[in-house]
Amino acid sequence: MTELSEEIGARAHAGGLVRAALFAWAVPGAGHIYLGKKRRGAVFATLVLAALWIGWSLDGNLYAVVTNRPLTLLATLASMGVGLPYFGLRYLLGYAGEITAPGYEYGSAFILTAGLMNLLLVLDCCDLASGHKE
Repeated sequence: MTELSEEIGARAHAGGLVRAALFAWAVPGAGHIYLGKKRRGAVFATLVLAALWIGWSLDGNLYAVVTNRPLTLLATLASMGVGLPYFGLRYLLGYAGEITAPGYEYGSAFILTAGLMNLLLVLDCCDLASGHKE
């Protein structure tokens, strides 16, 4: 019976890790809040969303894949790292960025930074959920 209970416990643990990672990706800070780290989650959400907002307000590029330009795939994945806000900006608000805006390059850097920051926070959530970090 102990082997069965250990296997069930391992599956539940893995499910919690996956759930935390999905929450962390979808909504910045949500994975940490799910794991009981409310203050940390709120701070991380503020940082990621502030970087995204600054990038948006500077009319930065919200990347999408462009045919025959392979690096746009990497930039798009980095932008999508911010989770559901990416899809809200792109598909609900129709935002893409304005290449002629004075802050376009800086805004693009802020948007990419927000996405990459959030992807690092997903990894942090995985460490917390697996017990490798407190």
